[in-house]
Amino acid sequence: MALHEIKNCGSGNFVAPNVPFCNMKPLLIVEAPKANDAIAFYKAAFGAHEVGRTMESKRMADQEIPLILAAELEIGGFTFYVSDFIHDSDNIPRTGGNNIVMILETEDVIAAIAKAVSAGAVVEREIVKGARRGCMGWVKDPYGFVWNILSL
Repeated sequence: MALHEIKNCGSGNFVAPNVPFCNMKPLLIVEAPKANDAIAFYKAAFGAHEVGRTMESKRMADQEIPLILAAELEIGGFTFYVSDFIHDSDNIPRTGGNNIVMILETEDVIAAIAKAVSAGAVVEREIVKGARRGCMGWVKDPYGFVWNILSL
């Protein structure tokens, strides 16, 4: 079936096949050329480990810092990506802003928040203790993303 038929639902008889997914990995897009700084922050604040990185091969001038197309980071077995955003690029779709909250689970919420703040994050809300979960708090990183840190 042609792509335009899928977009337009063809004759109305189209049934999408069951497509299994094996994983989901968020991509955090930061203003260029700050992805390298964001990666350093995630390492310092959350103990992220860098798995790999793909750099932009083209540079406008020799003195320019190469941009990061995608850096793969891992926190506690969870993988996410960080990328530089260039306003005139068609490679990355534009979103409505930082409408994502990353959730981290830990046994020591207070220590995790303190570590993130010492690395440059800002506390978004007071730490709350809940009946179903131990406690949770929120920090905003220097790149505008909110991290919900909670214990079970």
